[in-house]
Amino acid sequence: MALIKISAIKATGCALLCSLALTASVTLAQPRPGSQGDQEGLPEGYVGPATAVAAIVNDEVITTFDVQQRVRLMLLSVAGRQITEDLLAQLQAQALRDLVEEKLKLQEAKKFEVEVDEAELEAELRAMAGSSGLSVAELEQVLAAQGISMRALRDQIRASIAWPRIVQGRYGSRVRVSDEEIEQTIERMREDATNEQYLVSEICIPVPNPSQAQAYYQGSLQLIEQMRRGVPFAVVAQQFSACSSAAAGGDLGWVRAGELPPELDEAVKALPVGSVTNPIPSDGAFMILAVRDKREAVVAGEPTFTLAYAAAPLSMGRNAALMGLEKLRTADACGSGALRRDLGPGIGAAFLENMKLKDIDPRFRSAVEDLDRREMSAPVEADGALHAVYVCEKDEGLGLPSRAAVEDRIYGRQLGRIAQQYLRDLERAAHVDIRMRPEAALQNRG
Repeated sequence: MALIKISAIKATGCALLCSLALTASVTLAQPRPGSQGDQEGLPEGYVGPATAVAAIVNDEVITTFDVQQRVRLMLLSVAGRQITEDLLAQLQAQALRDLVEEKLKLQEAKKFEVEVDEAELEAELRAMAGSSGLSVAELEQVLAAQGISMRALRDQIRASIAWPRIVQGRYGSRVRVSDEEIEQTIERMREDATNEQYLVSEICIPVPNPSQAQAYYQGSLQLIEQMRRGVPFAVVAQQFSACSSAAAGGDLGWVRAGELPPELDEAVKALPVGSVTNPIPSDGAFMILAVRDKREAVVAGEPTFTLAYAAAPLSMGRNAALMGLEKLRTADACGSGALRRDLGPGIGAAFLENMKLKDIDPRFRSAVEDLDRREMSAPVEADGALHAVYVCEKDEGLGLPSRAAVEDRIYGRQLGRIAQQYLRDLERAAHVDIRMRPEAALQNRG
């Protein structure tokens, strides 16, 4: 399955860069000049000849040479393993599916006039090469030594850049993350903040059709079996996961209890370090999780506040002052650049960020310290005025992600689901004629 990148542009070719240092151990012979990547060095039975038609996608051809090139890219990520016929069949089926999906993505890009210019491609290639300490020219030499043309990599990168732009452009504005969703997520994280944290990796296997769920479950079990035989989790994630974390080997980093969806959160809590879950149904996909480490939560530190502050002089009359301060509840106190104007004439106002209790005037600390986000203090009388604060943000010192980060994460998950469905819809509407028919692609994904 293709790597669906939504929240950030990350080239799917990153997977091969992670193993460039091991390319010498890949036992594929360099093609002879003019051979266009012949089959020397591959197990007997590899599909050929190079010029045969592997698939037709809406009148555009994918050749068996294209499939062979993609397989060679994949083989760089399993460098050092014995290249068996079974492994090659699995990679061939995966390569063909990836190429079909990329063809559909690029056709959609053409339809909506989404272009990826050469400067962007070169920048991505430089970043990829640089991550392995190579120049683009050196990267090209490494690929050529394995019989891989730069065109194969460039085509993959082009699709990986264009597709998120299409999804974002067509559906980004339709994604709505409600305050309730954000608050529920933060509250769940806050409640679980005293629990352990987990260093987690993930593999996502989308199920495009519920009637095929059992087949995809069996395919996911085959991936787990490959890992039990010694294939690194990161390698499997790079080649088979549909999550945006795939390019990083499925790495989610440190995850707090309560941060993942409930069905995944419970599985992670029960999993010993170094173990891998069985496939878990979650939101239209099967998820495979690995816990690489655990640690105790950080002890709560000193809270910090982002406040909207207002002061109304008693000279305007107590009732008028109270009414002016009450506008803090209804004004866009946390997002408006014109807070003074919103509160009305004669009322002073300020927006105070990252305030610790020790930074707040002692006369007002008790009015602030017990407030939660979106709560307003009672008026405090001092210096001939009534003072009040409205809490825009409160960091309780638990190391929780910011509200904006939580919103971005929820947004990314929702847009990712849309992207998967969008691609499935394109596949159903397309005329796809598979000429090269390896054994069922799903059954070969183990």
